[in-house]
Amino acid sequence: MGKFEKLQLKLLSGNADNNFSFDDLRNILLHFNFIERTTGGSHRIFYKEGIEEIINIQPKGSKAKPYQVKQVRLIILKYKLIADGK
Repeated sequence: MGKFEKLQLKLLSGNADNNFSFDDLRNILLHFNFIERTTGGSHRIFYKEGIEEIINIQPKGSKAKPYQVKQVRLIILKYKLIADGK
């Protein structure tokens, strides 16, 4: 199992929302081809064609905010973006 697959399992398990790296959350979104836009501050806006929701994430230190980790997980599940290694 590769690094991304392990990271994806960590996100989907829901057991590490309080201890999820901001960079890891950002990398997951980029892996799924979301387009990133910066706001000039610490916020990062992600969007993707075919996805209604706009994702706004902001670090809390080096960690992602737990509610934002959950938001990303729910969007990945809703739109069936889960990578299966194929």
